[in-house]
Amino acid sequence: MMQNRKQAATAASPCINVCALDSAGILCRGCFRTIAEISDWSRVSNDERLRILAAVARRREEMGGQ
Repeated sequence: MMQNRKQAATAASPCINVCALDSAGILCRGCFRTIAEISDWSRVSNDERLRILAAVARRREEMGGQ
């Protein structure tokens, strides 16, 4: 039952209020999301948010957890 509650919870935004693009103009340096992911966040499903969060975790790891 606890797992059902966890799955039903809405994924929280990874935003940390450090909004600045990387030198390539692709990723936010604070939350590691692309501009498209940031702008779409409020409209996407919870499943899509979880996919974005997984991508954010990979990017953060690849960049050394900056």
